[in-house]
Amino acid sequence: MRQNDVNKQGRRSQLCIMHCALCIKICSLCIVMMLASCNSWLDVLPNNEQVTDDYWKSKEDVEAVIASGYYYMRQAVPTMIQWGELRGGALYSNNGNGIKLQDFNMLPTNSLCDWSTIYKIIGMANSVIMYAPQVDDDTYYDAIRNSHLAEAYFMRAYCYLLLVKNFKEVPLVLTAYVNDNASFDLEKSSEQEIIAQIKEDVKTALETGAAKGTYEEEWQTKGRVTKWALYALMADACLWSEDYDQCVQYCDMILNATDAFRPAFMSNTNDWYTIFYPGNSNESILELNWDYSQNQTNNFASLFTLTNSSQLRPTAVATEKMKAETQELKNNGFTEDGRMGRMLLATYVPDNGQVTGWPNSNQYYIWKYYGTDVPDISGGARAHQDANFIVYRVAEVMMMKAQALVMKGQGSWQEAVMLINRIRNRAGLPDFKDIDTSAADAAAQISQLDELTLIEEILDQKEMEFMAEGKRWYDLLWFGRISNNKYKEEFIAQVLEGNQTTNQQWVLSVLQDPYAWYLPISSSELFNNKLLKQNPYY
Repeated sequence: MRQNDVNKQGRRSQLCIMHCALCIKICSLCIVMMLASCNSWLDVLPNNEQVTDDYWKSKEDVEAVIASGYYYMRQAVPTMIQWGELRGGALYSNNGNGIKLQDFNMLPTNSLCDWSTIYKIIGMANSVIMYAPQVDDDTYYDAIRNSHLAEAYFMRAYCYLLLVKNFKEVPLVLTAYVNDNASFDLEKSSEQEIIAQIKEDVKTALETGAAKGTYEEEWQTKGRVTKWALYALMADACLWSEDYDQCVQYCDMILNATDAFRPAFMSNTNDWYTIFYPGNSNESILELNWDYSQNQTNNFASLFTLTNSSQLRPTAVATEKMKAETQELKNNGFTEDGRMGRMLLATYVPDNGQVTGWPNSNQYYIWKYYGTDVPDISGGARAHQDANFIVYRVAEVMMMKAQALVMKGQGSWQEAVMLINRIRNRAGLPDFKDIDTSAADAAAQISQLDELTLIEEILDQKEMEFMAEGKRWYDLLWFGRISNNKYKEEFIAQVLEGNQTTNQQWVLSVLQDPYAWYLPISSSELFNNKLLKQNPYY
């Protein structure tokens, strides 16, 4: 890349990091349309005009900035999926940049190091947090204002947790920059500082009581931030930082809720695929929505096509795990129809190559973003690429709680096994090691287990349940990090087992350095921010 191009790219990204020149100038007609329906609201995109004090006049202005935050979250989905999957060994990429990521062979020039869209979301959130309290509008009641602030705090906290999981240490920007005189030089903050800020943001969002449980429009209850999403995010952050008591506490705020319209685990096996088609299910806590009827097409379709051009496919190891699960399901009375894995619906294998244009029939493809709940390809594929992307759902909250309970000690294991069994039974599988947690001898049976066995079972269930949902790598990374890298060797072994595109000795060597578990900072960021230091491994 020419130096001029590097400079331009770096400056553009710096603008994203420092949030200057991010704009939200939307005409009144567009705002009315935006508030009127899900479809136009999701399409709000700001113009490139300076955010200034003069902009913030009404509650509609704030709503427009919030909508822009969701727009950029949707734009970030391909990156979020690849960051969360490609190092985890369940999916592999046939794309050059993706291959470098999954093989731990990244360079700071790789486009998958680009964090600019994530910082755009943070920029939108910072603008709302800074300016919404100053809006002088007689119709902008405190409950509405605080609800907007809750959404902004979630966006900022969620993005920083995503950055911590991928870069460990990043610049922590909490101010909305409104002029080009702001300094672009900013040091990284420590992971501990960022995690503390994430937790503070969630607590601040919740303390007013204005975070919604439901919205007026049904799609918004699943497609916008609610108090349930804030609880899930806090549980996620607490699990990551090994604050297991608080993790359990926030999981229980969802799992033990009694609200009429709370998110709820769907225990019926036959309902599993409705999580993905049509989506916005009872189990959903937060998902990013698309609607083709309004000319919206999700921007990660190329990742999951049913052709040779599909960028992300199950690895050989993941395929064998799904085959084993399929066999177990068949033994329990399920009928295989060409698909396999969780509910026999997570993946699809071409029907012996009989469908025109399909690749070799021994290649499996992700079906949850492409299919409907019918068995054959001719009638089972979606007409359009508008599947939603799930940020959090109740099954994940259950598994986060199970992880925390295991780490809390043997006294909590019986409840952890109960949660594992609920996930297994919903998938048509028998109880873990045939342990019925309601039986009189359950405690004695569970006492024969050990921490590692339970953790590995949880990770196995999460791999099958959340395949291609951008979770796998973070689950393995949590495993490798916990208790001062207590299970480092087991973590490396799992990564090695799943990797099928590079030399095993290379991966083994690289992963000895915990800083190699994270991404390098983009070279353009380093060029333009003189206080920013590279990840030590790189």
